[in-house]
Amino acid sequence: MQNYNTIIGVLEMRENNFSYRDCRARYDIGQGTVKLIIDRFQQLGLPLSDLKTMEPEKVEQSFYPPENIRRKDVPLPDYQEVYDRLFQKGSKQNLFYIWVEYKKEYPDGYQYTQFVHHFHEFVKKNYGSNKLSMAVERMPGEKVYIDWIGDKPYLLIDTQTGEAKAIHVFVTTVGVSNCIYAEVFEDEKIDSFIAGTAHALEYYQAVPKYLVPDNCKTAVTRHTKDELIINAVYQDLESFYDVVVLPPPARKPKGKATVEKYVQYLETWLLEELKKNTYPSLEAINRVVRQIIETINAEVPKGWQFSRMETFKRYDQPQMKTLSDGSFTLCDYKCFAHIPNNYHLLYDGHYYSVLYTYYNAPAILKATPSEIRICDKNNRLICNHKRSYNPFPRYITDDTHMPPNHQYYHEINNRNGDYFRKRANAFGPYMEKLIDTVLRSSRHEEQAYNSCNGILHCCDGISKGLCEEAAKTCVEFHTCQYSYFKRVLTDMLNKNSSPGSEKLPEHKNIRGKDFYK
Repeated sequence: MQNYNTIIGVLEMRENNFSYRDCRARYDIGQGTVKLIIDRFQQLGLPLSDLKTMEPEKVEQSFYPPENIRRKDVPLPDYQEVYDRLFQKGSKQNLFYIWVEYKKEYPDGYQYTQFVHHFHEFVKKNYGSNKLSMAVERMPGEKVYIDWIGDKPYLLIDTQTGEAKAIHVFVTTVGVSNCIYAEVFEDEKIDSFIAGTAHALEYYQAVPKYLVPDNCKTAVTRHTKDELIINAVYQDLESFYDVVVLPPPARKPKGKATVEKYVQYLETWLLEELKKNTYPSLEAINRVVRQIIETINAEVPKGWQFSRMETFKRYDQPQMKTLSDGSFTLCDYKCFAHIPNNYHLLYDGHYYSVLYTYYNAPAILKATPSEIRICDKNNRLICNHKRSYNPFPRYITDDTHMPPNHQYYHEINNRNGDYFRKRANAFGPYMEKLIDTVLRSSRHEEQAYNSCNGILHCCDGISKGLCEEAAKTCVEFHTCQYSYFKRVLTDMLNKNSSPGSEKLPEHKNIRGKDFYK
C-alpha cells in the first residue's frame, strides 16, 4: 500500500509527461505499482484536482481498499536454483525470463518487483554484495548531484577567542560536464544544506530535472520526529524550483558515483590548498574556495576536448530550465506530533490557532519573518497567520477556528460598552440613548453589561420600530432600566396583538357584520 504523497506524486508526474521510469526512481516503487496507481485512478473517473481536495486517508482507501491490502500466501521459488541458473557458465538467462516461467506455474504468484526484491535479499544474505559496476549513460543537464566532503579540518579561527572551528564543505556536480560548485558552512544542518543548493543553482544559472542529494541526516526520510520536517522542506524546494528530489538508496554511494568521485578529488585539490592557511570568517574562506573552483572548472581534464565550464555551457546548460527569479529561502520548520486540545501551536512565545477539527492530528509549522503557516502531515496548507512580535496577546486566534460553543463564550468575554452601543445604534437614536444611559448609570461600566445584554436580547425577533418606540418611552420618562423597558415592550406587544386592536380597512367590496343582520 502506497501513501497519499506517493499516489498524488505519481499522478502529477504522469500528468506532466514524466515516464514510468522517472516515477519509479522518484518514489522508489516498482513498474507494477506505478501501473496500478494509474489504472485505479482511471477507474475512479475523478479529475486530479478533485482528488487533491479529498482527505489523504480517503485517497489511500480509494486506491487500496482494505480488502485488497492483504494477499493470500504465495509460494516463492527456490532462489538458490535461480541464482545457479543465472550464474552458471554460458547462461543467457535473466531474472525476467525466470520470473515468466514462475508465473506460468503460479499465475497468482508474486509480481516482478517483489520477485526481484526477494531474490536480492537472498543474494545479500548468502553471497554478500555484488561487486560488479554498471556503466551509466549520463544525460546532459539532467541531474545535479549534492554531497558533503567527509574531511572537516579546523580552519576557521574565532578572532575574539582564538578557538579553531571545523569547516563543512558543500559540493555539487552537474550532468556530463562535472562542473563543480563548492561552498563552506559552519555545520551540515538543513538550513546550510538548502542554502548551498540554492547558491549552486544560482552559480549554474539553470535548474536540472533532478536534484540528487546525499543520504545525510538532512536528506533521509524516516518515520520519526524529523520525518515531517524533512518531507516539508523537500516538497517546498521541489515546488519552488519545479524539480524532482531524487535521493539515491541509503548507504549506497554508487548511486551517486559522480559526486563521490569529485568529493575525493576536492579532498586533495581543494582542502589541501585551504589547509595552507587559517581564516577569520566564512566570507574569507569562501572567497578562496571560489578562486580554487574557478581554476578547477577552467582546466581541461585529460582526454577531454573542453574545460568543465565550457562543456557545461555547451551541453548541460542548454538542456536545463532557466532559473526563475528569486532564491528559495528556508522557513523555520517545527513539527508537532499532535495538535493539543486547545488547538493552538506554540512558536516563539506565541500560540497560533488551527481549525479545531484537526485536534490530535500531526502538523508542521513554518515560520517566516512575516508569516506563520501551518500544514497537515501531508504538507497541505491548513491556515496562516500574521506573525506577532508583541509580548501580548500571546494567543493569536482566528475566530473561525473555534467550535461553536467556544465562539459563543469568546463573544461574551470580549463584549464592551462600544459593542453594546454599536448594536443599539442599529435600532435608532432612542435605543442608543437608552443603552448609553444604562452603561453610565453604574459606577463601573462592566457592571451594566448584563442589563444591556438583557435589553437587546428582549428585541430578538421583534420589529426594530417597535423596539425603538419602547426605548423612546423609557428615555422620555427617565426610566432607563432593563425591567421597565421589558414591561413597556411587553405592553406594546400585547396591545398590538389583542383582538379588535386593528380595524378592517374600509372598502365597498367588504360587507361588514351589519350585512348579515
